[in-house]
Order: sequence, then structure tokens, then C-alpha cells
Amino acid sequence: MNKLMIIDDEENILTSLEFALEDYYEVYTCPDPIKGLEMISQNDIEIVLLDLRIGEYNGISVLEKIKSKYPEVAVIILTSFGSIKSSVDAIRAGAFYYLTKPVDIEELKLLLEKVVDYQQLNQKIVHLNDQLYEKFSFAGIIGCSEAIRNVFSIIDKVKDIDTNVLLSGESGTGKELIAKAIHYQGIRKGERFEAINCAAIPGQLLESELFGFEKGAFTGAMKSKLGKLSIANRGTIFLDEIGEMDLAMQSKLLRVLQEKEITPLGSNTPQKVDIRVIAATNRQLLNEVSEGRFREDLYYRLNVISIEIPPLRKRKEDIPLLVEYFIQKYNNKMCKSIEGIDSEALQLIESYKFPGNVRELENVVQRAIALTESNKLRVIDFPRLDQINLDEDDKTFNIRIGDNLKSLEREIILKTLEVYQNNRQKAAKVLGITVRTLRNKLNEYREDGHNI
Repeated sequence: MNKLMIIDDEENILTSLEFALEDYYEVYTCPDPIKGLEMISQNDIEIVLLDLRIGEYNGISVLEKIKSKYPEVAVIILTSFGSIKSSVDAIRAGAFYYLTKPVDIEELKLLLEKVVDYQQLNQKIVHLNDQLYEKFSFAGIIGCSEAIRNVFSIIDKVKDIDTNVLLSGESGTGKELIAKAIHYQGIRKGERFEAINCAAIPGQLLESELFGFEKGAFTGAMKSKLGKLSIANRGTIFLDEIGEMDLAMQSKLLRVLQEKEITPLGSNTPQKVDIRVIAATNRQLLNEVSEGRFREDLYYRLNVISIEIPPLRKRKEDIPLLVEYFIQKYNNKMCKSIEGIDSEALQLIESYKFPGNVRELENVVQRAIALTESNKLRVIDFPRLDQINLDEDDKTFNIRIGDNLKSLEREIILKTLEVYQNNRQKAAKVLGITVRTLRNKLNEYREDGHNI
């Protein structure tokens, strides 16, 4: 039996609720919230029915203490003084639900069944999450595709080699996650990991952020400040979007890599630093070098070991794993109980190109979980993916002089079906025909001897 505790200062409430629920739950009662907190731990209580006003105690503060010490315990608030504000306060503080007195016993029983279902699902999610991490992750990076396993292999080889690394890949592919994996799996894991986005900070400010400054170095410098390079000494500095760094700053960074020392703004005294540099870019740095926007000598200093992070569209085998991971993640964050995603919705996600990569996929799943009215994610929960964004190669095919219209029609239909992964509803919508017409066309092609 699941263990349930009722905390209320009215003896008749404790007696009546215990009588109504004792056949279904192992029921404990307590009129004192302080003693109740002790009993939760001593008896492994799973569910608490908590009065909003217990003598001198405020039920919301008791609720907050329960959730801070025992976050897995589900708390249902009971009160004779129901109001919109108090219910909102209770939910914000972590209550599972909110009921007004006198309590409808049948309603309470149904609610408790939902609590038990939610807790069982949550335990299953935790178990699955552990399995998912054990089997398909490396330092928090999820994936089973050959493309991402190649990245795992390189990380494992370079993590203990004390040299600079250049990560390249589109925005949203997880370059900082890769950088952290290299640091926290490697020989410098006991030291600081400092990250700075070179695209987010103007050139002059970037210099002070990296090198630090002495008091009085410039107007407003009221006290000295350590730069990221000093803070990361003996650790790792991650320079995100290195391709956005201006040429003057590139020259100063090159000197740091060559001399292994820095000079804060306003100082004449160099300071030795021992840092590993991991840089990242979504640009083709060799093109930037040839165009004169990036120093060639700095490029080769940074690009001792190069890791290309694949875009999500080139590791589609990882999408189901990532979707499952994000469902579990946001179930926990939002106290939801989404059981998964249906096959049609997953097919829709897999057919989308995700220009924003894993970051966009996470945002899409998070939004769906927040807004869905179902216990399973469906196509309707992903309106932004309704129009598939295509690569240029997907938008075209060759037309040969002499092809007749029927063969062109067939090629257009088959190409569209291929792009939309045989989703006939999507393909028919794009082609401007009905699903029935599309089905008839495919049957016609089969009768003509084509392998459809």
C-alpha cells in the first residue's frame, strides 16, 4: 500500500479521512506539522494531505518545508478558506493539487489515484533516464549515431592531451557541451572551466574581460578585476564564436598562446598563465583566413586538434533518444506526466531539418510539453513544424529534355514523398492534391511496373 499522511488540527477531519482511506492506503495522521515533518522521514510517506491553516502555522510555509526536504512527496492542500490567490500560492510552492473543505471523498479518491499514477510514472522516468544515460550518453551528450559516436571517440582520445582544440559546427549543435566534456573528463577537471562568447562582447570590453584590469586603468575602473584568462589558470578557457573576434584582439590572444603570459590593462607586469584553450566557431575559419578576417598563425595555433560537430539533420538516429530525454527532463521541471510521443508526431519531428539543431529541438519539445492537453505528445503539439524546411538539394531534381509530362509528374510525386518520409498527408498537401488522389497515383505507378 502507498503511505499517506494527513496533517490537520481538526480531530474530526483526521478521523473521517482516515476511515474513508484506510482500505486503500496506509494512513498516518498528525495534528502537529512539526511532528508531521519528522514522521514523513520516519515512515517513508509518499503523499501528504495538508491543511492550509493549522493553528498558528501557515500551511504554505509547511508545504515549502516538505518540498525542500522531501521533493518526491506529493502534497495536496486542504482548506476551508479557498481563494484564487491561496490556490496559486499553493501550486507555486509545489502543491500537487488544491481542494476546499468539505472534501468530496470520491473526488479525493480519484485525485489520489492520479497522484499514485504520477509517482509511478515519475519513478519509471527516473529509471529510464538512468538507462538512457548509461547506454547512450557521454558526459551528458546524448546519441547513438555513428556521427556522434565519432565525436565521443575523439573526446576520449584528446581529453588528457594538454593541447588546444578547435570545435566547428552550426549554432545549436552543442559546442559548449563538447568543450565541457573535454575539460571535465580530462586531466584539468579539478580546475576552473571559464567560457566567454566572443560575439556577445564588443572588442574593447572583450580585452578587459579576458585580461582583466588594474584600478584606474580607465574611467570607471574603481578597483582591479581578474580576467577570464587569470581565473582559468591551470584550467580551461572556452572561447565561443572565435571567428567574431577582431584582428587586434586576435593578435593579443596569439601572444598569450605563444608566451604563456598575460598583462592586465593598466599594468606593466606580465603574469604567467597555464591554460588550455578550446575555441569554437560556426564559420569556415579557413575562408576567413583567405579573406583576411582571421589571422592564419592564430588559426594554426588553435587548430591543433579539430572536432567537427555534426548538425542534427546528419544524426537523425539520435532524434528519438533526444526527444525521450527532453520529455523526461521537462516532465521533472514542470511536474508533468507526459508518457511519450506518438509515432506520427515523431515522424514529423524526424522529417524537420532543424536549422537550430539540438537547441531548437529542445525548445520545440519544451513548448509542446508546456502546452499539450494530452498525456502523449501529438502532431497538434508541434505547429511550428507543420511546414518542413528543406535543404536546397531537397527542393530540386533534374529535368531532362524529352521527358514526358507523366514521367515528370511521377518523379515530382515520388521525390515529395521521399522528402516527407512517406507521410502522405504532408506530401498531398504540398502537391495540392487529396490523399485519395495521391493513393490512386501510386497504385497507377505500381500497375505500370514501377517499384513504389
